[in-house]
Amino acid sequence: MSTIPLDYETLRLIWWLLLGILLIGFAVMGGRDLGVGALLPFAARTDAERRVLLNVIGPTWEGNQVWLILGGGAIFAAFPPLYAVSFSGFYLAMIVILLALILRPVGFKFRGKIEDRRWRTAWDWGLFIGGFVPALIMGVAVGNVLLGAPFYLDDTMRIFYTGNFFQLLTPFALLAGLVSLGMIVTQGAAVIVGRTEGPTAERARLYGTWSGLATMALFALGGVWVASMDGHVITSVIDPHAPINPLGKTVELARGGWLSNFGAYPWMIAAPALGLAGLAIAVLGLRTRRGLLALAGSSAGIIGIVSTAGLSLFPFLLPSSTVPQAGLTLWDASSSHLTLFVMLLMTVFFLPIIVLYTGWVFRVMRGTVSSDSLGKNPNAY
Repeated sequence: MSTIPLDYETLRLIWWLLLGILLIGFAVMGGRDLGVGALLPFAARTDAERRVLLNVIGPTWEGNQVWLILGGGAIFAAFPPLYAVSFSGFYLAMIVILLALILRPVGFKFRGKIEDRRWRTAWDWGLFIGGFVPALIMGVAVGNVLLGAPFYLDDTMRIFYTGNFFQLLTPFALLAGLVSLGMIVTQGAAVIVGRTEGPTAERARLYGTWSGLATMALFALGGVWVASMDGHVITSVIDPHAPINPLGKTVELARGGWLSNFGAYPWMIAAPALGLAGLAIAVLGLRTRRGLLALAGSSAGIIGIVSTAGLSLFPFLLPSSTVPQAGLTLWDASSSHLTLFVMLLMTVFFLPIIVLYTGWVFRVMRGTVSSDSLGKNPNAY
């Protein structure tokens, strides 16, 4: 592999960063749509108001799912053991998320087929579920990663999952789920305030303000909780160039272990600071009816919160609560040197195209959406 210009350690770090970028991309971009969906029955009271919200996110929500697909693909190709454990162990949770997400395209297409209040209200609640459930369960999943997933590996590297769906619903995991839901709702409220007007924007402003404040409090509470819980710490020597072998290390549990990275690298404190500061800016933007400021703040808050979780876990990708030694890390759960390099070349080519196209679409679709504008558009939902 001497012909590859980047060494194995560097490629592993690059793909850890890229995975984080893809997950943040979905949280920021997909969070716009999930947040608007979660607010749909509450911020909009009449059929006309709800149609406005559907058309705020209708032209772009499908494109925003690209970040979720890329994230799943990156896990599959760059970290196969992580894909095998998480997608099989959390199978039921992922099915629930997928079923909720399926309600969105179906709701968009079928809601306007019949001019009946009960029919449309039923689909409105379906769209609410499509936004609320994924935002909550994805946060619960992150909380369970910090707690450790119940799995172990035998001597032949076969994976055995020892938990079930309901064991995932622990108090700390539900707290993480509420943080996720709160930041997504704040993001959705910022979008509504920035692109609508009248009573709908005012209601979204109120809900977004409260969700932003609640998320700040819950995020801070989560930090205190993490400081008092056991974290996984690798106590053996790490060889970042070695072939994958999750069982080739020793791991111990230490009180507050998930905060050890912040002590070793003080610059990492910028992540939780960004999370809190971004949410504060979002609340300020909502209070002053400045949608662009609110959206920038809520997006920064999401980046900070997701980055905090990733930096806390580093180098772990998925710790094991059953056998800590079996926890998957960046150094022992990645694909081969050549695979990571080839994937990086493809990413360097395609990712800028996706970013440029996304920016172009949002530029074309910019502006305020109102009932009057919908009346002039025969393709509106």
